[in-house]
Parts: sequence; C-alpha cells; structure tokens
Amino acid sequence: MNRLEAMAILVSVADAGSLSAAARRLDMPLASVSRKVGELEAHLKTRLFHRTTRQLSLTEAGSAYVAACRRILEEIGEAERAATGEYAAPKGELVVTAPVAFGRLHVVPVVAEFLAQYPEIDINLVLTDRVVHLMDEHADVAVRIGELPDSTLVATRVGMVRRVVCASPDYLAKRGLPAKPGDLVRHECITFEALASQRAWTFGSGKSEQSVPVHSRLAVNTADAAIEAAILDVGLVRVLSYQVARAVRANELHVVLDAFETAPLPVNLVHAGQAPLPLKLRAFLDFASSRLRERTASELVNVGAA
Repeated sequence: MNRLEAMAILVSVADAGSLSAAARRLDMPLASVSRKVGELEAHLKTRLFHRTTRQLSLTEAGSAYVAACRRILEEIGEAERAATGEYAAPKGELVVTAPVAFGRLHVVPVVAEFLAQYPEIDINLVLTDRVVHLMDEHADVAVRIGELPDSTLVATRVGMVRRVVCASPDYLAKRGLPAKPGDLVRHECITFEALASQRAWTFGSGKSEQSVPVHSRLAVNTADAAIEAAILDVGLVRVLSYQVARAVRANELHVVLDAFETAPLPVNLVHAGQAPLPLKLRAFLDFASSRLRERTASELVNVGAA
C-alpha cells in the first residue's frame, strides 16, 4: 500500500463527505477509492468512518487521523517545493485558538484582514477561555494571555494587557472614589471567578504586593456579565483592560486605583515550532504579530483612570 496516496485519498473522502463524491473529484473508480480507505483502516486496525446508507462521517479516531494526514501532506508538499526552489503561495487550513473576548475584539478583525490577503488559506478560529493543548487538539497557533510555563512551544510576544478595577460614574458619585486599595473595605464588588478570588484582590507586585479583602456583592462566571453589572451600578469590578475598553471609551465605566495595578500580563502567539515552519503558519505569524501589537498597545494606553 502506498500510504501517502492512501492518506491523500482519505482526506479527499473526508472533505467530499462520501466515497462517490471523492471518486469524482479524484477522477478515480469508486471501487479504487473504497479499497484504499479499507486498506488504510486495515493497516491502522481501526474504523475511520461511520458508514450508513445515507451518510459517511468520521469516527473520533478518523477525525484525529485526518487532521494528522493534512499536516503530513502539507509538510511534504512544502519540503518538495523548497528542495526544487519552486515558489508557492501559502495555502491550506489553519486552526487558530484564542480567549473568547480577546478573540472577538482583536483576533477576528486581524483574521478577516488576513483572509482577504491570502485567498488560498482557510482558518478555523476556536474561541475558548480554557488552555488548548496544541498537539492534542490539532491547533496550529494560539493566543495566550499570562506568563507562559516552560515548554517546547515557541512564543512571539504581541503585547500586554492590564488588570483594571472599574465602576460606573453613578456608583462612584454615590459611594466615592477609592484612593488606595484599603478603601475597598467600604465598597461593594463584583467578582469574576476566572480572574480573581471572591474574597480578596491583589495589588502591586514584588515587595509592594498586597492582598486586599473585598465584599463580593455579586459573583459571576463570565467577564461580560461582570462588566454589565458594573455598568448597572452594582459595584466595582476587576477584569482585563481589553474587556472594558469599549465601556471606558463610552464613559460607562471609569478605571480606578490604576497606580496600584499588578504588573501587566503578556500576550503571546504560541506554536509548536515545527521545522520547516509551514508557509501558511509563517504567513499568519508575520501578518498577525504586528497588527496585534498595534491593537494591544493602543488599548493599553487608552484605558485610563477616572
């Protein structure tokens, strides 16, 4: 069995959604396509497709194997073009992952611009606030916010974001402007479980770091809900600067205690660092890095204090 040929046929079947459609695309007899897929399943000793009279769908093992096949075939193609000196435009599918709010506000506009410039690249953008394991989940590149643990991943710094404390103008007019972290004892707070404790907020860094008890009047599990509650005068909220940038610009929220903020958090694009780096990934990293730097730099400055 020619395994690379079988992989290419398998990817075509997965993309076409049926053996017959793949056979037409490949201009091959249906029996040959079916036999190649069967040989690959026999070699792997697992089923790659769920088969019914009306539908053909990938099994869990099949989905993972098809993703791996795409990478292998793309890397072989790029290696051959590099060896022959042939120029090729970047093409293929990229899987990009980012935190939900940051992705919606910053990554989506960059991706839209990128797609317009690179018509032969498709992007699968996965927005999630959990940490995606690149290799296990077949992602090409991820936006990570926060300090990175030591790993084999390659990181490109694209900016910084702040942890900011905000409240609505009406709340501050009624309850007063906190001048120092200790003043929070007289205030009501909205806590967001993914970012801060419901009982204390940390300010400063190094030797000046201090943990300040807060009264959590409302605890929520999403940043959007916490910010909306703050706009509705419920209390002070502590979130990331990009999450409240629009509300601050609209004068719906004011930043307070900015002189006591913790150190900004780094924003990185991370990838597995495979060699040679696929053209599609290199193109995206070069394109997205500078644009994300511009966007985060602007926001870091513009989210100011009351």
